[in-house]
Order: sequence, then structure tokens, then C-alpha cells
Amino acid sequence: MPFIADRLSAIKPSPTIAVTQKAAELKAQGRDVIGLGAGEPDFDTPDNVKAAAKAAIDRGETKYTAPAGTLALRKAICAKFKRENHLDYTPEQVTVGVGGKGVIFNAFMATINPGDEVVVPAPYWVSYPDIALMFGGTPVFVPCREEANFKLRPEDLDRAITSRTKWLVLNSPSNPTGAAYSWEEMKALTDVLLRHPHVWVMTDDMYEHLVYDDFRFCSPAEVEPLLYERTLTMNGVSKAYAMTGWRVGYAAGPLALIKAMNTIQSQSVTHTSSISQAAAVEALNGPQDFIPRNAAVFKERRDMVVRMLNDCPGIACKIPEGAFYVYPSCAGVLGKKTPDGKVIASDTDFVAALLEAEGVAVVQGAAFGLEPYFRISYATSSELLRAACERIKRFCESLT
Repeated sequence: MPFIADRLSAIKPSPTIAVTQKAAELKAQGRDVIGLGAGEPDFDTPDNVKAAAKAAIDRGETKYTAPAGTLALRKAICAKFKRENHLDYTPEQVTVGVGGKGVIFNAFMATINPGDEVVVPAPYWVSYPDIALMFGGTPVFVPCREEANFKLRPEDLDRAITSRTKWLVLNSPSNPTGAAYSWEEMKALTDVLLRHPHVWVMTDDMYEHLVYDDFRFCSPAEVEPLLYERTLTMNGVSKAYAMTGWRVGYAAGPLALIKAMNTIQSQSVTHTSSISQAAAVEALNGPQDFIPRNAAVFKERRDMVVRMLNDCPGIACKIPEGAFYVYPSCAGVLGKKTPDGKVIASDTDFVAALLEAEGVAVVQGAAFGLEPYFRISYATSSELLRAACERIKRFCESLT
């Protein structure tokens, strides 16, 4: 249509949301579908957080807030960064967005000029490149191979940086692989960044608290304080606090960048919900003891899913350090045929045939920039995960 802006030709709808919607449509038609596409905890929002939201409504906290977020929430965020990440920020250095995606959108809109490059390790969360493209940026994909445990190597980062590089996006633990950087691995990357003072770092720490096997989380500005002035440290309450629908993301960084992001937000969504902000204050300031309990459940699910997937003919799955995803390879089934004669030529073919034959909805690796893999979210019940893995095994065994 001629009145649609040209910039939309470069981007596409979120593949992960599309899989979730497809699964919902099939269920509505009466199909027996197990949806493993959504990155959404099946735990409920903690009762104290819900109570805080209700109390805020009763107090009449239903008016506009500052675009940056309420002072109470920004203070809570500062306390969180100090307590958990050893990073000192003032409330003026903090912005609250409509989810983490809103924070990234504002940051890229505030900083990217046409032709600026954004280094994106692949596999990547599907929104990073499309948001960069929306503002005329050029995503520079750096493949992070399975043999490197899906992690960015320092030498590959160094090669990817040019005079046009504006941002490096680092997501640890990763969506879609669950890979997380140790302190030593992160230090090796920050050492590279110190040699390129024009490159800014955007950290996506959304899965910070979902790490397993005594893994210690770290964030770039914590590992290398010299990067503090060019790092935007982003996080949110969606995953660890089971608050995806509340839409509260946040970030802290240099004052000039935060001010620019707040200006953009003042002319777009204004701010995220005042009630959601009150709930997030309680989430960050209130009891945190449920987080390790939930993480222990996720670890049990991870171990079960990895074990069962590795028992499927043609599937190979590494054990991730964090998040609630696994990223198994389906290379071993490529070239095989389904019982009705369809050839599995790619991971896209694999996930389509799996959904059709067994009613299991997963996301193809092509959506995340590294094939031939598929992503499974194990943020659902053990019973459903067990049933899904049994169906995947049955499907793989049916291929010839």
C-alpha cells in the first residue's frame, strides 16, 4: 500500500509471537497442541506484588506519572543495581519503559542514524535487528557457533567492529540459547571494547536471576567499570518476577542518553502503567526468596528436557547455563522424509512438520539467525514438557 512507510519493508512481525498465536488458533479449532514458543513463566505473579497493585488503585495512583517513571520505582531500581550488580546510579540515570522492548526501542531511536551499525551476536532475540532496522541502522550479525557454546568470541567481536559501529547488544543469559557469560568470558569481551571507545554497549540482563549449577551472573559495566559511561544496563521484572503482562522494563546509563530516551517516551507512550509501576516497586523491594525456588523448578525442567531431547533420533541438545530455553540441533534429521513423503530440508520444515504431525509448537532456528536448530521454552509444566518431548521423539522416529 503506497501510504505505508518504506521503513516497514525492512522488518517483519515477531516470529515467536507468531508461533504462539498459531498454537492458540489451532487450539481454538480443537487441535491438541502443546505450545512451547512463548518465553513466559507459567508461575503466577507473587501475591505481595498483586496486593501492592491493588493498594495503589485504592490509593488513587491512577494518574499520569513522569515519562521516566515514578521516583519510587527509579529509587527501587537504583537500590537493585547497587545490591545485586554493584553499580551506582542516581534516579535521574534511570528510565522505565513499556517492557524491555520499549527500552530498546527508545535507546535505538535516540542514538541510531542511518548507516550506523549494531553488532548482534547470533543466535539473537528476534527484536534486536528489526528495531535497529526501523531507525536506519545496519545489524551486523556475528555467528556464535555451537562449538563455542553459542557465545561471542573476543576475536569475532573485534573483527565485527568498524568505524560505523554504534552499539554492541549483549544478552546473557541468552534468548534463545540460554548461554551465559562467565566473569572471565565477559572480561575478554570488555577488553575488546576498551580498544574501541566509540562503541556503546547495550546489555539485556532480563534473565539475570535464572541461572543454574552455581553459575554467577555478571553484567559488563560491573566487570569493567571503565565501560560505565557507555553502557546501557537494561533489565525488567517480566521473567524473574513472572510479570510479563505488566510491561515494566528499565535501564540505567549516562544521563544524556537517559534524557534523550525520556524525551522520546514523552512523545510516544508517555509512560508505562502507573499501577504496573507500583507493582514493580514491591517486586524489587519486597521478598526475593521465591526467585531461587522458581529457578530450582526451571532447572529440573531443563535437565528433563535436555535428557529427553538427546534421546530423540537426530536431535542433539546442549545444557544451557540459564534462562528457560534450550536450543537443540535438528541437523540429524535433515534430508529425511515424513510418513507422507515431505522432505525435511531445514529447521523451518522440521518445526512445521512437527506441529502438523504431533501438535508441538516450537520456533525454528532461522528466526534467531542460526540454523539448523529450534527453540523450546521450558517455562511450562513438567507434565506438558514431558508429553511434548515424547511427541518429538515419536515424530523423529517416524522419519525415514
